[in-house]
Amino acid sequence: MPPPAATVTPVASAQVRQLTVDEGSAGQRLDNFLIRELKGAPKTLVYRIIRSGEVRINKGRCSADSRLAVGDVVRVPPVRLAEKPAEQAAAVPAREFPVVFEDEHLIVVDKPAGVAVHGGSGVSFGVIEQLRRARPQAKFLELVHRLDKETSGLLMIAKKRSALTHLQDQLRDRETGKTYAALVAGAWAKGKKVVDVPLLKFVGSDGERWVRAVPDPKDPQADQAKRSISLVKVVEAYSGDSGGNSGKAAGSGGYSLLDVTIKTGRTHQIRVHLAHEGHPIVGDPKYGDFEANRALARGALRFDRMFLHARQLRVVHPATGETLTLEAPLPPECEKLLAALRRPAP
Repeated sequence: MPPPAATVTPVASAQVRQLTVDEGSAGQRLDNFLIRELKGAPKTLVYRIIRSGEVRINKGRCSADSRLAVGDVVRVPPVRLAEKPAEQAAAVPAREFPVVFEDEHLIVVDKPAGVAVHGGSGVSFGVIEQLRRARPQAKFLELVHRLDKETSGLLMIAKKRSALTHLQDQLRDRETGKTYAALVAGAWAKGKKVVDVPLLKFVGSDGERWVRAVPDPKDPQADQAKRSISLVKVVEAYSGDSGGNSGKAAGSGGYSLLDVTIKTGRTHQIRVHLAHEGHPIVGDPKYGDFEANRALARGALRFDRMFLHARQLRVVHPATGETLTLEAPLPPECEKLLAALRRPAP
């Protein structure tokens, strides 16, 4: 007989709280501030107490999109919250990640493949939860952007609210340079330097989130697809007949190592764009060549991850205005695969 599920006990906050906004929360929307403060509260409850007038800023009425300033006093009424059991919170292991850059405003880490950036969708925790656990003294740690779980490389985490908004504005205005290394099946045409194909997110019959390319403007869902632009450069080409290759090559046409710079940041953008062009990323479990992936994973090299790595990031520092160009070298398993592909067949 299976053990009983853990129970979650609803509890009521004892009284009205008056919260003073510090620098870490300055500039934040009221709804997001409350969602963070009232951990476990459904969003519907947060919006209801704002609309009812029970939440006040400096004793005045406010709305969900009101922006907070340093020194503001936010009145938070008593609410019933579903508290997580202490043992569940304790299950998040503290972990630091390789730091590429850090100061009082920003951390940039080199995320390993196979690690989610945050909990959710079947994942109980990710980089941000582990980092917060490792740094309990940190008042503010928030993801600036996301990477797929299967993707390795540079990930930005803000240490101040002002840094978060500044960096996210850069991303939104396409003022950052994010370049990824991708190994794909086949010989990429050197003249093909831009992939400008709209992408559409949808939920499949398996309940998973998927993305598809929508190149035809007559597609019934073309008006829902978002324009997406990837710039592609061939770094190195491989015949696919190397002595290090074991099993079926990902397409008999060899492989191409690409630098892909994204001008838009759509979900699964690089993965879907490259697969749409007939060159799926090696090891991609969702849009790739599954037989070729299995052959590489079971072969001599035991390469069992997706070869997509956020290798370079160019961003304007949120406080100094200095342009930062940060790089993360290819992980050892990726370098090992490339070295094998360079070796001539015996």
